[in-house]
Amino acid sequence: MPFFVVYQDITAMAVDAIVNAANTELRMGGGVCGAIFHAAGAEELQAACAPLAPIKTGEAVITPGFRLPARYVIHTAGPVYHDGKSGEEELLRSCYFRALTCAVENGCHSVAFPLISSGIYGYPPEEARRVATAAIEDFLTRRDLQVYLVLFGKAADRKTISPAL
Repeated sequence: MPFFVVYQDITAMAVDAIVNAANTELRMGGGVCGAIFHAAGAEELQAACAPLAPIKTGEAVITPGFRLPARYVIHTAGPVYHDGKSGEEELLRSCYFRALTCAVENGCHSVAFPLISSGIYGYPPEEARRVATAAIEDFLTRRDLQVYLVLFGKAADRKTISPAL
């Protein structure tokens, strides 16, 4: 059950699947979602997403990766953070669990996640990382899968890999 935190560009990850922090309409957005759409080929990815939309917050669906190094993109809609007392943690855990389940169901052996909901959806990054780590570690007690939590920012220039804490 290898689980690593990496600092790099998720669109460059050579894994079976990368996870898109999607909106419920599965339309190209900003941030990591926009970067994934651009790297995959926006028109092709949007055409693949259209028949799968809409999804509910916490759900996950899968499409081909098109021009990405990853074979698949798993799209999951994270919660908008309000006050931390409105079910956000349960919905965020569901994003990770359902995306990992989707990966296993589609024969994936490796998957890379962004820090879901920590951008424009306002989830505090340290809290989002705690939820992500706990959800991934819980899942990996039952399944053998290589998982990366991909962080982006100033540290991303280092392209370092460290075991998850």
